[in-house]
Amino acid sequence: MFNFSYQNGAYSRRCVWVNGPVIIGAGPSGLAVGACLKEQGIPFVVLERANCIASLWQNRTYDRLKLHLPKKFCQLPNFPFPQHFPQYPSKKQFIDYLESYAKHFDINPQFNESVQSAKYDDVCQLWRVRTVSTTESTRSEVDYICQWLVVATGENAERVMPDIEGLQEFGGEVIHASEYKSGEKYSGKKVLVVGCGNSGMEVSLDLSNHGAKPSMVVRSSVHVLPREILGMSTFQLGMLMMKWLPLWLVDKLLLILAWLILGSTDKYGLKRPKIGPLELKNNHGKSPVLDIGALQKIRAGEIKVVSGIKKFSRGLVELVNGENLEIDSVVLATGYCSNVPYWLLESEFFCKNGFPRSPFPNGWKGKGGLYAVGFTRRGLSGAASDATKIANDIGKIWKEDLKQKKQKVSSHRRCISQF
Repeated sequence: MFNFSYQNGAYSRRCVWVNGPVIIGAGPSGLAVGACLKEQGIPFVVLERANCIASLWQNRTYDRLKLHLPKKFCQLPNFPFPQHFPQYPSKKQFIDYLESYAKHFDINPQFNESVQSAKYDDVCQLWRVRTVSTTESTRSEVDYICQWLVVATGENAERVMPDIEGLQEFGGEVIHASEYKSGEKYSGKKVLVVGCGNSGMEVSLDLSNHGAKPSMVVRSSVHVLPREILGMSTFQLGMLMMKWLPLWLVDKLLLILAWLILGSTDKYGLKRPKIGPLELKNNHGKSPVLDIGALQKIRAGEIKVVSGIKKFSRGLVELVNGENLEIDSVVLATGYCSNVPYWLLESEFFCKNGFPRSPFPNGWKGKGGLYAVGFTRRGLSGAASDATKIANDIGKIWKEDLKQKKQKVSSHRRCISQF
């Protein structure tokens, strides 16, 4: 890595040549690519806007969070979870695993560097990645020049904040689920949780466990499945059945088993989609909710399921069915989105929604040395798979370039010898 710098007072600017790929994002996806490149002896630079690895897990998740899938489906390439870890590691255990992963493969990201733009130069056939770094009183810009660009910012880079009528006039606390840590301070309070995905369900469960009175907004249909069936992870069972059975039949069997274990969810306001859970996940990226206790609280009336929101007013929310609820706080479990369109100056590989145009398993490679990891909508296992493909692809080009350089050096030596 070579750099040239210019400084003028509190402002500085550098141009850095990276002899290898630039990886944007130091979450699990970016670390996985880095580790796979390290195994092949390929240098790289990881850029991260936060001050730590896996900032989503460290700074924007609630305390009770655990991996929703068994650890063997969540481990990154070439580094299994410790044997003593439970089947579903906790938030702290997963962060410890990621930090051990980065240390094991000697991955040292450039922290506090926010990417402003990344553009490919067709003439030079190189990428220019511009970042801004603010530390103390110095604001610096860096242009990283590289042959390969790996986008590893993932599906959950930015929180989604819905625009709901009257929310500004509500008067009480309004937070996104990324700011929620624990239900301890909400004891005795009426809390409206907007969203019924895995986060919405778990936040509602945590609030109820801490003595709050949560109401959960369910606007659309949702698949609720038990986390385990017959002692086996529901996800694992589904993957096992798909080796021999078509997707539609696996979905049918999973729904039958879910009905036998959980009963009908429709009567509690949780209507199932017409499309099966695995087909819905594969085609639309919408994950089923894996129940870990929220459904029991809903049955007992400790979590209230309510219809969509019409508008807010001072201390009140009016629902689309005409019902009015007095509430103290609002938690927006409205999910996250990709931020790629805001900084990547390219429109052929990525869509406007920040996801690759080509669906899994073909959305990992674009043109001009552009790659994407962590956009498969298949969690950590999908990211691990793409990371391996990306490193192998770059590795082939790297080795071929190295071979050509050696041949040139050898040729030059022969010429010098003859001269």
